[in-house]
Amino acid sequence: MAFPVLAFGQAEPGVVYRDRPCAVGIAERDGLIACVRVDRGDRSYFDLPGGALDGDESEAEALAREFLEETGLAVRGLNRIGRTAQVFRRSTGEPLRNLSGVWTAEVLGYDPGSKVEADHDLVWLEPLVALAQVRHEAHAWAITLWLRSRQNALA
Repeated sequence: MAFPVLAFGQAEPGVVYRDRPCAVGIAERDGLIACVRVDRGDRSYFDLPGGALDGDESEAEALAREFLEETGLAVRGLNRIGRTAQVFRRSTGEPLRNLSGVWTAEVLGYDPGSKVEADHDLVWLEPLVALAQVRHEAHAWAITLWLRSRQNALA
């Protein structure tokens, strides 16, 4: 199924944003969703796990690798539920446009030794707390879409 790309963020006039293909995911356990707290001191923030595709990696492969590197969770991408474009500046100041496939993910296991990003910590958040706390509007939209699809499945 082809999904339209929904655009988020406010582009700064005259700034060129580098396109970066990405995958992000929502993994649920006991009613909570996996998020990462990225430690930047007083500028720390929450994100959904995920990140850039490496080389010719598929979105599902990048999702699994990024979850493992950021959280220690081994996951399998289940379904791509949307696509987003989020403009922002990295903490280094680099302007990026993340072109992300948004996935649901199944947790297969946990291996804390596989986590390599020291400034990322796995946190399990109530979905509405995550919705209010994530840094990117695209991640908030993904959580909203996931919550609505879950509610529709229960109806």
